[in-house]
Amino acid sequence: PAVRAIYEQGIATGQATFTTEAPSWEEWDRSHLAHSRLVAVADAGLVVGWAALSPVSSRCVYAGVAEVSIYIAAGARGQGVGRQLLAALVAESEAHGLWTLQAGIFPENQAS
Repeated sequence: PAVRAIYEQGIATGQATFTTEAPSWEEWDRSHLAHSRLVAVADAGLVVGWAALSPVSSRCVYAGVAEVSIYIAAGARGQGVGRQLLAALVAESEAHGLWTLQAGIFPENQAS
């Protein structure tokens, strides 16, 4: 529930995705790689961000390429949570044999 709520906050900004509503868990699970799914948890145990990877193509030549998704809770933005998630995601992706990560970032999303 916390990850979905953070995703919905990102959707509401209009600066993070073209998606207009959060997908079901089943849809989300199918569209993201099974590995490299991370959450950031604050000292109080509250989930404040998440990161995941999606395949960019089903073609075998792109097997080592993935698209990055990072979403941060509104109250945790600007505190380095996204930077920490990205660093951890890079390490995790390399451990799984990925060689390229790519991201689409809206120009209005200045924090990214």
